[in-house]
Amino acid sequence: MSTQANDIFEKRLDEMIVQVRQCQDQKQLETCSKCEQYIGCELRNRYISAVYDSMSKGETGGFEF
Repeated sequence: MSTQANDIFEKRLDEMIVQVRQCQDQKQLETCSKCEQYIGCELRNRYISAVYDSMSKGETGGFEF
């Protein structure tokens, strides 16, 4: 897979990190696990998806480490 395609996954992850941190700051929390909406949080689910996509570079199956 090209570097440009990999950059898409990294950019998405970086954007999700910013969104999660903004949410945590807004709720005055240090971590999502202390949030009452932790289970079922759509933002957190999108962040987790971005982490997995970044690790696997969009491929199904194993991860590239």
